Amino acid sequence: MWGLTTVVAAAALAIAAMSFAFAGGAVIVAVPLGLLAVGLAFIVEVKRKRTQSQLIHSHREDAKTDKVDFTARDRQTLSTD
Repeated sequence: MWGLTTVVAAAALAIAAMSFAFAGGAVIVAVPLGLLAVGLAFIVEVKRKRTQSQLIHSHREDAKTDKVDFTARDRQTLSTD
């Protein structure tokens, strides 16, 4: 799990726990707010991983090389005879 996602999830759980401890009515606001925060962190994490994956695929495409044509002299010097 990514660092920001962990922090957001911990904060959301803390908000929910505090609302239960101090005032029961705050749960109506705190729990949906916590779920929203966790959902947003999840969306950010998915976008980050998708971008990273696309970057790796583009590097793979860029790394492909064209076929190299050797000259007669190159073939002569590369010979293992």
